[in-house]
Amino acid sequence: IILQDNVFVTIVASIQYRAMEDKANDAYYKLSNPKSQIQSYVFDVIRASIPKLQLDDVFEQKNDIAKSVEQELEKAMFAYGYEIVQTLIVDIEPDEKVKKAMNEINAAARMRVAANEKAEAEKIVQIKRAEGEAEAKYLSGLGIARQRQAIVDGLRDSVLGFSGNVPGTSAKDVMDLVLLTQYFDTMKEIGASSKSSAVFLPHGPGAVADIASQIRNGFLQASTHHLVR
Repeated sequence: IILQDNVFVTIVASIQYRAMEDKANDAYYKLSNPKSQIQSYVFDVIRASIPKLQLDDVFEQKNDIAKSVEQELEKAMFAYGYEIVQTLIVDIEPDEKVKKAMNEINAAARMRVAANEKAEAEKIVQIKRAEGEAEAKYLSGLGIARQRQAIVDGLRDSVLGFSGNVPGTSAKDVMDLVLLTQYFDTMKEIGASSKSSAVFLPHGPGAVADIASQIRNGFLQASTHHLVR
């Protein structure tokens, strides 16, 4: 059968019927081949209704088609003493090329869904990775801030302790001594590192004083800027 959208389909129907007891004579004498007669009626009903539909509508209206066939058969076969028990459309078989095209459409649709799911999963992974990196940077910054605070607290305690134990020394003298110690420790670390290549630093009798002066000026400028704000 050719449908409205020019698709060839084969429809398989199953008809259950029986002779009526009160019309047994009609069933026996009026029809010599009831099976062939029922087939003819089924073909007529299907050919009259199916070509008006498209393929998708045939699948959706399968039960309605079976009901129409059953109603027409009941009216036609009642006069011959037969009762239609049940009518089923058991199979709708499109042309092989049409089935192949339908399978390709379904496969393409599933591939689109899979691609969307994969993209969504990758998006979630990237978001989680970014959140993890942000959290790691936050914790790293928090650790550095605490480390620097501990260094400042240690220097303050050292300055106060040294000034109290050594008469005649000021906080400036203690800071110069601390900076000198830090300077030599830094030079030692640079020299001991196997990955260091060449580092150019001003070195001489006045180098430590210059570095100390620069650090003090930096602290003073930072404090002034903080007060102005």
